[in-house]
Amino acid sequence: MLVRLVTQNAVLVTVQSTRGSAPRESGAWMAVFSTNTVGTVGGGHLEFDAIAHARHLLHQGPGVTVVRYALGPSLGQCCGGEVVLLFERVGMVDVERLHANLARVGTPVALFGGGHVGHAVVQVMLNLPVELTWIDSRDEIFPPELACQVRCEHSDPVQAAVADLLPQSRVLIMSFSHAEDLDIVAACLARHRERGDLPYIGLIGSKTKWASFRQRLRARGFSEAELAHVTCPIGVPGIADKRPQVIAVAVAAQILQVAA
Repeated sequence: MLVRLVTQNAVLVTVQSTRGSAPRESGAWMAVFSTNTVGTVGGGHLEFDAIAHARHLLHQGPGVTVVRYALGPSLGQCCGGEVVLLFERVGMVDVERLHANLARVGTPVALFGGGHVGHAVVQVMLNLPVELTWIDSRDEIFPPELACQVRCEHSDPVQAAVADLLPQSRVLIMSFSHAEDLDIVAACLARHRERGDLPYIGLIGSKTKWASFRQRLRARGFSEAELAHVTCPIGVPGIADKRPQVIAVAVAAQILQVAA
């Protein structure tokens, strides 16, 4: 995140607005330092010109500049739209304000399980517009250093964490045991019955596993309509590879589909 990197002066370039076809959305940002950059406002000639302008401003005093770019032949881009970029010189004194203004706000995702697939999912999610909560019942499961957008939670019993999930959380269930998985699914269904605020409940496993779970969940009083709210197997269809990294990509793609 930018707030960790501003130990020297930089120019923060933010997409203020767009019109028509544009490579990035309003709010996208890039930090330009004297020798490197962080983030992107869309790449191509637009970004090349923006970096050059930012480095020119870097040697001037504090201030804010707004530049309008037409994405046509003059930039060597065929988008045909328009992007308005805001240039602002920032430094250490701006860290708290930047943290508030640029804090990542994304789709809430709750991941239950710290196994191989869980670790792979986290690595993929770090670069996506999600707000990730990672939950496990075991101690010393989480890596000691994680990006600031991941919140790790130890919960025993693990399903107790369901009550405190952010509203509209997309839930991924892949704990170390089928017994835990079953309890988490049941807790999610119970919460969704009460609040209707878990739009996606995804369970890792085969169709055979889900058939067994369906029978047990029906015995706990859940209706067929409620059980239909669970996605199992998880991940976009058509990907047969079972390596954790591949599963993670397929799962992340499905989360993006349901995040709209």
